[in-house]
Amino acid sequence: GKYSPAVVTAKPLDKDGTEGRTEATGLGGFYILEKLAKTYNLNTEETTVAVQGIGNVGYHFARYARRSGFKIVAISDSKSAIFNTDGIDVVEASEYKEKTGGLKDFPRTENISNEKLLELDVDVLVPAAVESVITQENADKVRAKYIIEMANGPTTPEADEILEEKGIQVIPDILANAGGVTVSYFEWFQNMHGEKWTRNDVFEKLQGMMMSSFEEVLEAKLSYNVSFRKAAYIIAIDKIVKSMD
Repeated sequence: GKYSPAVVTAKPLDKDGTEGRTEATGLGGFYILEKLAKTYNLNTEETTVAVQGIGNVGYHFARYARRSGFKIVAISDSKSAIFNTDGIDVVEASEYKEKTGGLKDFPRTENISNEKLLELDVDVLVPAAVESVITQENADKVRAKYIIEMANGPTTPEADEILEEKGIQVIPDILANAGGVTVSYFEWFQNMHGEKWTRNDVFEKLQGMMMSSFEEVLEAKLSYNVSFRKAAYIIAIDKIVKSMD
């Protein structure tokens, strides 16, 4: 019988929800993209990005990335994909999709398939739609240098081995798309303490946590000479073991 808003997160603002929850997952992934670019000395304006899935997560990721200067050359929805080597205005494309029901035939772009999008010669590939889109069958055709997993489980274990052999750096979902659950934690914290943070407060704290998590995983990757995914698992298992002491 007691009002306890903290038991549920991602609530509307007028029901003690938090500012910034809607774009949190995509924005968190964008912070990872920024950190990746700095780590590997990528020139922002020359870095090409393909985003599979322009739903809530993919849209906000692509919108922030484009606003920061990254070149979004391909995006897709469930029906089709579009491509332009000079870049795509993500906001305009999203508005077009709302009016027409899809991205197909968006002006100044070429219609391609979702399968083709995964195989584009881009710097960064961002699977942000559904699981298991990069498989043993198509992993060898992936030409991106980096993959940021914004969907849950977009890469199968078999494909992961192929990508690792090819030298493609994969930022795993448990790191890349953690922005949403992180801001859900922020919402819980605010509810528990009777606080109300501003959007800037939320984004600043989210950026700090995403950046520090990336650095922690990168350090483990270099220390153990493993992939980003294995490094993230090492850290996770280590935390569990330490909590059992």
